[in-house]
Amino acid sequence: MSRAVLGYVLHTIHHEPEGGVAFEAFCVTPGCDENSGSQEAQEPAQDWCLRHTGRTGHDLFRRVVTDHARVTRAE
Repeated sequence: MSRAVLGYVLHTIHHEPEGGVAFEAFCVTPGCDENSGSQEAQEPAQDWCLRHTGRTGHDLFRRVVTDHARVTRAE
């Protein structure tokens, strides 16, 4: 019978600036599937929400911010 030896290695995780950040807004009014699309800055997604509300009266949105993370082995 063989035995395995397990070792634990510490890692850290942090935001990776090279990956950028994406902002997106989704209208959550039932039956509406419209969204801002992925934006490189927050303002265009927010402006889309304001315009969408003006056109449709829909006033509830889900906002998503996505970034990239890098995991590195602790020294």
